[in-house]
Amino acid sequence: MASIKLFVNILPYFSHLIQRKLCIFANKLKVSMRDIIIATHNKHKIEEIQQVVKGKINIISLKELGLNNDIPETGDTLKENARQKARYVYERFHKDCFADDTGLEVDALDGRPGVYSARYAGEKCSFDDNIDKLLEELDGKTNRKACFKTVICLIENGEEKYFEGICKGNITTERYGNKGFGYDPVFIPEGHGESFAEMSGEAKNKISHRGIATRELIKYLLK
Repeated sequence: MASIKLFVNILPYFSHLIQRKLCIFANKLKVSMRDIIIATHNKHKIEEIQQVVKGKINIISLKELGLNNDIPETGDTLKENARQKARYVYERFHKDCFADDTGLEVDALDGRPGVYSARYAGEKCSFDDNIDKLLEELDGKTNRKACFKTVICLIENGEEKYFEGICKGNITTERYGNKGFGYDPVFIPEGHGESFAEMSGEAKNKISHRGIATRELIKYLLK
């Protein structure tokens, strides 16, 4: 009986001690977490990258920094665009940052839309406008092979490093699913029976071009 009373009396002390240790551990993690700016206004990209990062790195958005103006991307390649966007942000804040550029390359269209994927149907076009144009150009074509490619440019202490991710697949003849963004409803990755837009975010990120490139970036930053 005495031992039970003793246990009851010291239990609050141990509970307080455990909580204190957990707080100290959490604070250490917070302090040691790497801060890095993501050079994009695209909320869909930010959401996907945050899902892949899973709290290992503290992603700072341009909105948090008060930068609302458009970022130039006038390059002829994905690499040039990624570099241009990352350099634009780095020169304004002088803090480590990264940017990605992604393109859909379709075999039957000689690699189009490629670097122009986001504005394939023209400036200020919507995702649906781009898909409509793509499906129209592929109408009647049996070769539907395509690949998504992402290039990430990291600027760390002024130095540039690049990471790439590629996902091969096929373009469908119509839209499937309502998740994701961009060309996701008409792209089915190799070895799968559903489009990116039918997959959960977690399932897509495991195999997607952006997921692959982002994991390479994280691996480098945490080494």
